[in-house]
Amino acid sequence: MAAPSPPNDPSTDPSPAELIAARPWLRHDPMAGLLMDGVPLAAIADAIGTPTWVYSAATMRARYRSLAAAMAEAALDVQVHYAVKANDSRAVLALFGSEGAGADVVSGGELLKARRAGIPASRIVYSGVGKSEQELRLALSEGIGQINVESAEELSMLSCLADALGRRARIALRVNPDVDAGTNEKIATGRAEDKFGISYADAAALYARAATMPGIDPIGLATHIGSQILALAPYRDAFARIAALVVALREQGLRVSAVDCGGGLGIPYRNEPAPSPAGLAACMRSAFHGLNVRLAMEPGRWLVGSAGVLLASVVLIKQSPLERFIVLDAGMNELVRPAMYDAWHGIVPVSATDAIAPRVPASVVGPVCESGDTFARSRLLPSLAPEARVAILDAGAYGAVMSSTYNARPLAAEAWVDSERWSVIRDRQAVETLWERERLPE
Repeated sequence: MAAPSPPNDPSTDPSPAELIAARPWLRHDPMAGLLMDGVPLAAIADAIGTPTWVYSAATMRARYRSLAAAMAEAALDVQVHYAVKANDSRAVLALFGSEGAGADVVSGGELLKARRAGIPASRIVYSGVGKSEQELRLALSEGIGQINVESAEELSMLSCLADALGRRARIALRVNPDVDAGTNEKIATGRAEDKFGISYADAAALYARAATMPGIDPIGLATHIGSQILALAPYRDAFARIAALVVALREQGLRVSAVDCGGGLGIPYRNEPAPSPAGLAACMRSAFHGLNVRLAMEPGRWLVGSAGVLLASVVLIKQSPLERFIVLDAGMNELVRPAMYDAWHGIVPVSATDAIAPRVPASVVGPVCESGDTFARSRLLPSLAPEARVAILDAGAYGAVMSSTYNARPLAAEAWVDSERWSVIRDRQAVETLWERERLPE
């Protein structure tokens, strides 16, 4: 038996052709190069430059509808709350709102943005471990559908605020089921040592206490075990624990009418096996069928991640004694995931000529003055020339929304592709705006 390839062996990576073949909204045209839903990405780069985010509206719609269909086929009545933190573009929010989705928000800003995009307050769930008094007042004044309470301290604060305002807050207790989802350490949220949620051992007593508190209307439970989850077993374990808690609470005479199952379903960045919505639906049905609870879920990455790319241009090729570097005009201030999580993203040439050229190992880096500003090590790519363009794949989630202006680099433009047409949904930030709110001290 052959020895396994080392983790950084480029021969283990899917080729650009394999990556594109697995994403039917992308294809290479022999003349126009890489297309997204029939639109040449080179044409977008020609018109508005790079770096630029580009999103496929059709892909987002199709993924939302396939998720909803999987739940329906499992005979589950599930309200989908799109996780705004994955991509908070108003165009994205409006698209999912028009499909019937609600929003899962984690800040007052996200709440207001979802409302401005047309999502009804009744379809908004507010999650997050550090809600301020100001944010909770906003949630109460808007009359949102549900607040996922993460601690006894938050519950007490919310009770005082709601009572003072003459409101009743519909709440679910976010329970930490102490389940390891097997994902990256920095995006795990359901283990006992994570900052999120109420410990499983304390949840029943706190729920009973909530039922007696002024201004509080406890309606159910919520859980969320992490992001980019590539196995169904953690969901089965977490849902089983939540279902058992529903039964235990009802045995105490407490009303439990809703369960929020959270999000976290992963996507195949490297064409690796990934769970399907049907598999997740089966886990939900197995745990909650017969309990007569309204179900909700909070998908984010699964809906938008694969639908986006980051277009970038080659600044130069740098040959050092030990390594060949492809230096792009996009950096970690645009897409921080590789620097933050060691995340892997496919990188494919935009040009049709480059697409069929021989590939050689190179490290793909950005211009930011940090060694961590690296998108890929020893990646097999064509010998790209300066001004050649590449598309960094699966960048629709936790991409633009996590961007910064580090190194005084303005935020990139965002483009929208729909029905073989494209439009700008966010202009490139003007460099002058980087200092327009600054003042020199007197």
